[in-house]
Amino acid sequence: MTAFNILCIGQSGRLQYEAVLLAATLRAQSPGFTGRLLIATPRPGPLWGKDNPQITDAATLDLLADLGAEIIPFDSRAFGAAYPHGNKIEALAHIPDAPFLFLDTDTIITGDLSTLRPDFSRPSASMKREGTWPQIELYGPGYSAIWHSLYRRFGLDFETSLDSSQPDEYWQRYLYFNAGWFLHESPRRFGDLFLKYATEIARAPGPELACQSLDPWLDQVALPLVIHALGGGRPGPDLAGLDGALTCHWRILPLFFARESDHAVAVMEQAANDKRVKQVLTQYPPFKKMLYKGQGREVRALFDRADLPRKEQAIRNTIKRAGLWTR
Repeated sequence: MTAFNILCIGQSGRLQYEAVLLAATLRAQSPGFTGRLLIATPRPGPLWGKDNPQITDAATLDLLADLGAEIIPFDSRAFGAAYPHGNKIEALAHIPDAPFLFLDTDTIITGDLSTLRPDFSRPSASMKREGTWPQIELYGPGYSAIWHSLYRRFGLDFETSLDSSQPDEYWQRYLYFNAGWFLHESPRRFGDLFLKYATEIARAPGPELACQSLDPWLDQVALPLVIHALGGGRPGPDLAGLDGALTCHWRILPLFFARESDHAVAVMEQAANDKRVKQVLTQYPPFKKMLYKGQGREVRALFDRADLPRKEQAIRNTIKRAGLWTR
């Protein structure tokens, strides 16, 4: 297996507690992992105003260190508080230039990563996504016109990015990922392109994107362009575990308890019940309610995992009506 590093973003507040769960489940479920767990955190600076985005809680920092995580501070030069999703783009310039797997911090490890056999020379990303972007407007350009304009702008071959098994003007025909995980052999090359494409799209979206929102979608608009430019594409069977048996991108705790597998729930609860982990996570009220006060199990009892509502909004509405929504 090619050795690789894991990168995630840590900040004060919710993300620091998510990082603890990620680190704890990595050590529990993949004890043979030989790479480095890198938690990149932005330093205070002009783009953060008066806020300090760094993790400063001593107990959290000590626990992360004991779990083998390394904190990598970096300066925000392009995004900052105006677009925090840009942290994942800027952080790539500050980690060792070795094969890497980026994971959103709201991810837990549910299996042995040593079984993963990715080809890091061919970048890819998560297909656990919905048709969130673009949103087609009446009388406006369609999917083909919008995506083609972006490929053309950066000198990329649009036709070879298409999934010809899907019909024209259906969102799944076009290369689109969830940025919850992505990988490549070089964070430098990947990050340089990611930063270039994202900042240029944000600066001048172009007429085809005039009616499209780029917040919070900018990273997911630029990501497929980066992957295609570096010779990658949709993940093959060698990466299936990253949207299945090896990781769980849980996103929001009430949604996690509503729809994820019994195994994923057991992995999270086992990690959360470690004495030192519990001492840290109970500092964050949503985690305290969901993981330690039983509200997660109350949410879980509201749904049949074999017959979940088709739309996420319906799941959210059911949880909110029960008074159990928190984040």
